[in-house]
Amino acid sequence: MRAARQILAESGDTSASIQTIAERADVGFGSFYNHFDSKAELFEAAVVDALEEFGQAFDERLTGIDDPAELLAAGFRLSARMADSHPELMQVLRRRGLGHIHSDNGLARRALRDLQVGIASGRFTATLDPVVALTALGGTLLSLVELRFARPEADGDEAAVNLAEMVLRMLGLPADDAHEVARRPLPDAA
Repeated sequence: MRAARQILAESGDTSASIQTIAERADVGFGSFYNHFDSKAELFEAAVVDALEEFGQAFDERLTGIDDPAELLAAGFRLSARMADSHPELMQVLRRRGLGHIHSDNGLARRALRDLQVGIASGRFTATLDPVVALTALGGTLLSLVELRFARPEADGDEAAVNLAEMVLRMLGLPADDAHEVARRPLPDAA
């Protein structure tokens, strides 16, 4: 799986031969079939693994934040920073994340949970459909990740804060509240 993630991060090309994948993983060709039935299955498992790692990183870093608005804002800001601290993982997200915006793993299920909590509590007032809101959040997050890699000279932290503020306003937070929440200090790394 590690070899598949590396290939996805480097090029996104899933046409690599099984032999190439096995060589990169330093295993025999036949070993591949002990674990996977096809390359498609391997690459899908590698994406799911990367997205779950991404979600777990957020769980670890954002433990203790109860405000769904703050969770979403911190998530955008951490994603921008992870382009530097976890480039392989973020390249996988960049190249394959769109097809997983509505998946049951990784960050998607966590974001949907936080949206539902925010809607139920009245913190988010401008949306009635959490799935549509998740679509907007996912697309915005993927655009932020693309920005971090396509324009590395851009200030990723500032872009993330601005996008977080825009998303919070889209979800119904008043402008002053969205501005303040998007700029709250991030929790210290565990």
